[in-house]
Amino acid sequence: MTLIIREVRGEDPADAASFGHIRQQALPFMVSTPESVLHDIEHTHPDAHYRPLLALQDGEPVGTAQVGLVHDSPEPGHGYVNVYVHPGRTGRGAGSLLVRSAEERLAALGATRLSAWVLDTPANRGFAERRGYRPARSAHFLRLDLAHGTLPPLPSPPPGVEVRTAADFADDPRPLFDLDAETLRDEPSDVEREFTDYAAWLEETWQHPLLNHELTCVAVVDGRPAAFSAAHTDDGTRYGTVMTGTARAFRGRGLAKLAKNHSLHRARATGRTEAFTGNDTGNGPMLAINAWLGYAVCATEVKYVRDLGANG
Repeated sequence: MTLIIREVRGEDPADAASFGHIRQQALPFMVSTPESVLHDIEHTHPDAHYRPLLALQDGEPVGTAQVGLVHDSPEPGHGYVNVYVHPGRTGRGAGSLLVRSAEERLAALGATRLSAWVLDTPANRGFAERRGYRPARSAHFLRLDLAHGTLPPLPSPPPGVEVRTAADFADDPRPLFDLDAETLRDEPSDVEREFTDYAAWLEETWQHPLLNHELTCVAVVDGRPAAFSAAHTDDGTRYGTVMTGTARAFRGRGLAKLAKNHSLHRARATGRTEAFTGNDTGNGPMLAINAWLGYAVCATEVKYVRDLGANG
């Protein structure tokens, strides 16, 4: 049995399809397409040194790893390695070799602390802990059945508020960048991040093939974007919320709830049948909004961290 690790080849659509398929099997709560895998390879900021890896066993793709640096953090040295092996191919060494390969790459790039998201199961947590990683924060995946579930009705927006879509900002998305950058700073995390590069945001986020501009809804107050809910969709029936947030000056008015509810109603009207989202377990306000919308927790993941040099 021959096991090798190599980078996903951006010029090879089959590699992107294999990477996406394995992740879908191991982590069926994320929206992905081969096009989105290729976009991430080609358009993630160069300073991230993003390198997705494939593990091949006798030529068959069996495992994946997302590997890169948190380039938009003001604190240098943070890297990440997220490993997922096909559920039918675990226990054969692919995960271990992916971790070792990723750690070597990140150490060579100057990373001093690594993070890895791990599904909250004894097997996955044990895998991380045996390799010197220690648990930190956790997050829930949530699912909503759009085909059979009941969404809250859409109320009329409050006076001075209107709900638009990202498509309405096609000529000038800069106000949405400003809103995204502000809300990112308050997202629960143990690594501070900042959006400061508008051109990079346009390339990585605004032009991402999964971002559905018609389903991304924005609550606008007196002409200013105040809250938004960003939607990713695949080529079929799956929908995922990747960010929901409100500018600090407009919080406490239910605007994020309004934007997300509108987005979900639009998603159902376009034939989406399954909605996913994710929340830090300590993000009580957003968990409450999602419970009100009808989401239920379907899995939990734990963020593990390791200081390079510890435990070998």
